Amino acid sequence: MIPKKVSDQTRNNWLLDMSLLISGLLAALSGVYFLILPSGGYQGGRNPYYQIQILFERHTWQDLHIWGGLAMILIAMAHIALHWKWISGMVKRTWNELSGKCGCMNPRGRWNLILNLVVGISFSLTAISGIYLLFVPGGRNALDPALLFSRTTWDLIHTWAGVVFIDAAILHFVIHWRWVSNVTRKIFSRVDSRKISLAPARQENI
Repeated sequence: MIPKKVSDQTRNNWLLDMSLLISGLLAALSGVYFLILPSGGYQGGRNPYYQIQILFERHTWQDLHIWGGLAMILIAMAHIALHWKWISGMVKRTWNELSGKCGCMNPRGRWNLILNLVVGISFSLTAISGIYLLFVPGGRNALDPALLFSRTTWDLIHTWAGVVFIDAAILHFVIHWRWVSNVTRKIFSRVDSRKISLAPARQENI
């Protein structure tokens, strides 16, 4: 029997984080594509990037952005639900810290909390504005319902909240790189060990 090198909870957290990473990469890379190659213009006109193709056609990048973003939102909701006890505990500790009831956090904990807040707020703004843009069509002749803001403002919120989110998420990933690398190594070494242990049994059955 192969001994467990990671707990079930750690493995589940890793699978969830990897799913969040993959969907986030799809949404982020396609978002950077649209940031560099804006829509509009015409051949030889004001948009010098008209019909430039990088790896995929524009509509394929759009599909990647939409479905990657939706997947990331759903996985992030599952991530929040799974870590809700930790989140509520951190909110309570933060309130006690701000109100002077205790010195509950060291400097590293405070910076980590600030980074998590930036990630959470920027992700929420990116997700909400992205859903708005998904269901409110654009174009010259499209009717803008202007819910809270105009569609142009929602587009700006989506763009720059996304930029902040990408930067903060990269920093978050770098800070937790040791945990990611250690758990990844243990999970894959366990898979390799299982393959090795199954090999003699297969040979005996031949």
